[in-house]
Amino acid sequence: MQNSTAPTSAQSQDLLERIRQCYHQPFLDLVFQAQDIQRRFHPRNELQLCTLANIKSGNCPEDCSYCPQSARYNTGIETWELPSLEEIREQAQEAKANGSTRFCMGAAWRTPPHQKAFDHVVDMVKTVVDEGMEACVTLGMINAEQAKALKEAGLKAYNHNIDTSPNFYPEVISTRTIQDRFDTLKNVANAGIDVCCGGILGMGETLEHRLEFIKTLCELDHPPESVPVNCLVPVEGTPLANQAPVDSFDLVRTIATVRIFLPEAKVRLSAGRLSMNDETQALCFMAGANSIFTGEKLLTTDNPGMNRDRDLLEKLGLKPQAMA
Repeated sequence: MQNSTAPTSAQSQDLLERIRQCYHQPFLDLVFQAQDIQRRFHPRNELQLCTLANIKSGNCPEDCSYCPQSARYNTGIETWELPSLEEIREQAQEAKANGSTRFCMGAAWRTPPHQKAFDHVVDMVKTVVDEGMEACVTLGMINAEQAKALKEAGLKAYNHNIDTSPNFYPEVISTRTIQDRFDTLKNVANAGIDVCCGGILGMGETLEHRLEFIKTLCELDHPPESVPVNCLVPVEGTPLANQAPVDSFDLVRTIATVRIFLPEAKVRLSAGRLSMNDETQALCFMAGANSIFTGEKLLTTDNPGMNRDRDLLEKLGLKPQAMA
């Protein structure tokens, strides 16, 4: 199980049924309920802007079906190793100047490959913190000692997505189990680091799988501080290259349901925004999304640039959230 105080089967089924009923209520009622909760727990008309830096690209040994960084797929992406601390400092400064308060760093690893690489990431975290920003990393699986070292360096949050329902997970990934993911989340939370954990819509899962995914997030010992909701960006060369896009109303319903059942979490509208029009994004914000990733890229896939995001925020009267 993912935690030491797992709910009983009856409790778990009751939670799933409540999530199901919430999701299926009339659309406007659902969005209204989600917005009401958003206003009770979060500042009005504010979005947290985050920046995601790809600090080690490609050649990952995992077989995640959605990921162009897997060494198992021929996707033609650029590959590189860890950048210098000065490069990270410059990227963090630029992100801060553009309104981001959280700087996230992602490495295409199954787990940190050796101590020298991990120590360099620890120094990167310190560099970002020195710039007055929240630091977040995603490095694959980490143990308790590594989590403690990251916490001591000032890490605010660790991103480790469960991706989907435990029942659908084996259809997407075979090289790492869902329990492996739960174990890393436990190490992160026990170290006092905020858990950032979400998933991806549009990988071929059913609606029931999406509801089970939300239930699983709710049942974690340490509910996530933030929940990235990604829409699959199909990449040529990956097994999921030909998946159909996620229906906009399904996306909004999912975000609203996450907001209702995880009221205190930041809900991050993440990958896939480039294919969304302004109206869809506005509905997502109305339904409870209160954070986005800015910049031209999200790791290896395209993302709306700062100019488009500034225009959208201005249209909607939204302000970038300041540092707490």
